[in-house]
Amino acid sequence: MSEAALPLTDEDDGSLSPWWVRAVLIVMALGFSGLIAVTLLAYRNAPPIPMQATDPAGSLQFSGEDVAEGQAVFLKYGLMANGSIWGHGAYLGPDYSAEALHRMGEATAQSIAQARHQLPLSALTPSQQAAVRAEAAVELKTNRYEPATGVLRLTASQATAHRELIEHWTRYFHDPALNGGLQADLITDRMELRQFTAFVSWAAWASVATRPGEDYSYTNNFPYDPDVGNRPIAGALFWSALSLAVLLAGIAVVLLAFGKFDYLGWVIRDHKVRPQLVPGPASAGQKALVKFFVVVSVLLLGQALVGGGVAHYRADPGGFYGFDLERIFPSNLLRTWHLQLAIFWIATAYVAAALFLGRSLRKDEPRWLTAVTHGLFAAFAVVIGGSLIGEWLGITQVLGDWWFWLGNQGWEYLELGRVWQYLLVAGLFVWFALLWSLVRPHALASPRAQPIVRMFLVAAIAIPLFYIPALFIGAKANYTVVDTWRFWIVHLWVEGFFEFFATTVVALTFFQIGLAGRNVALRVIYLDAILYFLGGLMGTGHHWYFTGQSNFNMALSALFSALEVVPLTLLTLDAWDFVRTTRGERDATGTAMKIPHKWAFYFLMAVGFWNFVGAGMLGFLINLPIVSYYEVGTLLTPAHGHSAMMGVFGMLGIALMVFVLRQTSDDTRWPAVERYVRVAFWGTNLGLVLMVVLSLFPAGLLQLWDVLHNGYWHARSLDYIGSERSHLLEWMRMPGDVVFIVFGALPLVIASVKAYLGVRAGAKVHRTLLDSTKLPAQFLK
Repeated sequence: MSEAALPLTDEDDGSLSPWWVRAVLIVMALGFSGLIAVTLLAYRNAPPIPMQATDPAGSLQFSGEDVAEGQAVFLKYGLMANGSIWGHGAYLGPDYSAEALHRMGEATAQSIAQARHQLPLSALTPSQQAAVRAEAAVELKTNRYEPATGVLRLTASQATAHRELIEHWTRYFHDPALNGGLQADLITDRMELRQFTAFVSWAAWASVATRPGEDYSYTNNFPYDPDVGNRPIAGALFWSALSLAVLLAGIAVVLLAFGKFDYLGWVIRDHKVRPQLVPGPASAGQKALVKFFVVVSVLLLGQALVGGGVAHYRADPGGFYGFDLERIFPSNLLRTWHLQLAIFWIATAYVAAALFLGRSLRKDEPRWLTAVTHGLFAAFAVVIGGSLIGEWLGITQVLGDWWFWLGNQGWEYLELGRVWQYLLVAGLFVWFALLWSLVRPHALASPRAQPIVRMFLVAAIAIPLFYIPALFIGAKANYTVVDTWRFWIVHLWVEGFFEFFATTVVALTFFQIGLAGRNVALRVIYLDAILYFLGGLMGTGHHWYFTGQSNFNMALSALFSALEVVPLTLLTLDAWDFVRTTRGERDATGTAMKIPHKWAFYFLMAVGFWNFVGAGMLGFLINLPIVSYYEVGTLLTPAHGHSAMMGVFGMLGIALMVFVLRQTSDDTRWPAVERYVRVAFWGTNLGLVLMVVLSLFPAGLLQLWDVLHNGYWHARSLDYIGSERSHLLEWMRMPGDVVFIVFGALPLVIASVKAYLGVRAGAKVHRTLLDSTKLPAQFLK
């Protein structure tokens, strides 16, 4: 049935109020104003990098150039995929800044104990130890940086601790069993070790030294370490309490609106399903897009296997079932691939599905579509393959000075080399140009779809546009400034505009398969945009609580970040209507009218579930400033990350894949594909549940408990990570990993390959008939 033949429904009759669009624009203008203001303040409030750091005798300990070069060493060797700085990075190794800070604190306390009592700290009474540590905290928190000269005057204890740290990190990089599976003797060059230590010592100093004019450090007293005087600031508790009030107010307002207006939400009661896009003969251009989803499924399987390898490094860092895996695939490489593969397969699914939907809106197919689709596929293959190989060569130091351009930039989530980033941005702009060419107004089969298509294009252009800040990030800029721009990508691009794009894709899909009318779909797009951007734009700052930003950022982002949960809670309002819709309707004779895209719809329901659990419940838990202060960088973060990234964006990517596979498979071939899709639905969701429930969430809670009792440095140290309890909880990841890989990712590979072979077979039959009948192709469509 063509869309043009469908009668107008009540919800499609007329246009929506212009205040929907105005509200979106107002929210975005306010949100970007706050976000830009905080970003500009990052340049002013960033912890200063001294030109020189000297000991009391005036001897140079390290320079500002050493700090910048040390940050480059940190990135060059992929150490952000091993440990973290100020809580941001990986969880296989320690938080380098917290470890260095604690060692400085111990050195200072030992020095004071010897000077005051001529005894080691451990030989003192508890009251004497408390007095010594209090004096050490005052000494460490005194800011001895001189802005006029650019000189940082370290105390004798700090200078001693800094020099000892060089040997400490030398030992750390020597043995893979003691560093989470890094390549043996990863860094041996004395100059690089000295520079890396300078960077880490600077980060430790900024963590404890009092910010001028305030009573807390440059990092808002992060990390938690009472032995050096680092405790949560008053604002962390104050703004957390107010954010709870804002959350309740936001939910109340939206629930009031849903109660008053019964036309809000995806599914309107008594709406009849009128499929406008049913499975049938696909065009040549649409068939050419199926191979993208074979790549999607293979990359997903690869990501799952690599993720299992990363988990094994935490469970048994000394070996991989008797094989020295770190010689070929060190843990920081696997962790880098784990993140990059996730981004690649999800983005590939979205890109291909968008082109597929764009073609389905047209009256006819442009002659260039098939050839251009093949070319885009080749371009994606070059970028994906080239960047993954480059990261391997970069981390293993094969590329030399080209590591930043062709190898591994080292910034978490943005590891791919700068050349590959340029190509990725260019490819995304080409993709948008193709999409725009497909859905230009004069080419649409029905003018009724134009308002949704317009929002679809706006969301699509935001994808390449808001990846551009990734190109602002260098290797030697101030860490605070870099991390600010980094989360313009990690949060604003992924959690903001990808979320908005995903909403428009779902709306367009629901509209085309008849589950939602045009105005219903538009209202959901506008409402979600208002709610997402209201909290999501300025809420980006919840990543910057402790990375050198001021208390102003904490106040602003805590209040608005709480509102990010509001649209996620609304998903529960449509839950029963989703279930009821999938059961199908009955015609006048009582015969069930089944929805052909049942499994795509099931995966979309999974998106709603994981959005509420992963992004909503777990996300809100760790975004409160007072919780984030103790939690950031613990396993509660990947508990949220896995359930939100895979559960939301991943499940949507699979839903789009299943939609395309069903749309291009005829009724005779689909059952052979469907049985694997059915298994994959339960395998991916059950596997993800087991990962979170059996391992990540309980391990995160226990690690948080250790932070509260022993300090952040201890919970992130190898003493804690290497404990029997921690290893047991890591082994508990295995059931979830096995279920996800064997019953989730692998069946999707089989399903996509079967669907692709079916499309190829159908095309072969088509060509055979064409040759035998000698009729023009249009007679065989």
